[in-house]
Amino acid sequence: MVAYRIDMDEPMSETVDANLFPIDHSLLGRVEKERLLGQHAVVVWLYGLSGSGKSTLANALERRLHAEGLATTLLDGDNVRMGLNKGLGFSDEDRQENIRRIAEVSKLFARSGVITINSFITPRNDLRAMARDIIGPADLIEVHVHCSFEECARRDVKGLYAKAKAGGVANFTGADSTFEEPESPDLRLETEGCTAAESLETLYRFVRPRLYPV
Repeated sequence: MVAYRIDMDEPMSETVDANLFPIDHSLLGRVEKERLLGQHAVVVWLYGLSGSGKSTLANALERRLHAEGLATTLLDGDNVRMGLNKGLGFSDEDRQENIRRIAEVSKLFARSGVITINSFITPRNDLRAMARDIIGPADLIEVHVHCSFEECARRDVKGLYAKAKAGGVANFTGADSTFEEPESPDLRLETEGCTAAESLETLYRFVRPRLYPV
């Protein structure tokens, strides 16, 4: 067995980065992949409170685009935390790492020509800005799925609001963890007082022109 000494006085990231040699310049390009699929790839990022309708809309949008023959993938908060981000909690640091990883994966899908639909609470403006910087503004469609805390609590589709009220969920967004109103989303969907079908139609009509055949 070979032992490697790590100098803890030297930043780990700088040590590792110095030994990395990305091969982006030699990879098959995104344009070729989009041409093969006959579509333009974007990342549709839906965010909002738990129970606002994000997952329902993301699922419905993917099914509608798939029915048109478009290549899609869907990343959902609970699913991602069961695998790629397993072990991350809901502290500020863990939320940041959660979103960072998701954004990096989304960027990879976009470069592969795949339309990516994301459903994550993404509660703070700095997290949204980080995702935008990683993915790139030209490839990102930010959608704020807006619904009041009271209405989301009334729906309580996962039973989380009841658990949070009983003290069974730490750092619950909208209660003891802040949800910041977005500064300038590309689209704001008001799901309170609208049917899922109406919200989907608004979302679809906004997104579809960006997916023109290449």
